[in-house]
Amino acid sequence: MSEFVRMAMERSVVVRSLKVSALVGTILVIINQFDAVFGEDSFNWIKIVLTCMVPYCVATYAAVRALQEQNARR
Repeated sequence: MSEFVRMAMERSVVVRSLKVSALVGTILVIINQFDAVFGEDSFNWIKIVLTCMVPYCVATYAAVRALQEQNARR
């Protein structure tokens, strides 16, 4: 398993990324699915899942790169 994947699966990285995804993903879902949330349109569940996955991936990538840079300085 690559070092990047191992670090991305560390508990601290996963928990942090889930928190970011929950907050940012919720905001983005409200923006992108406004008519479904506050109106009568139906939800597009594929878009909702993808909308929440993007901030998770970004937060995970940022956390792993920060850990790699920190380890490189030691």
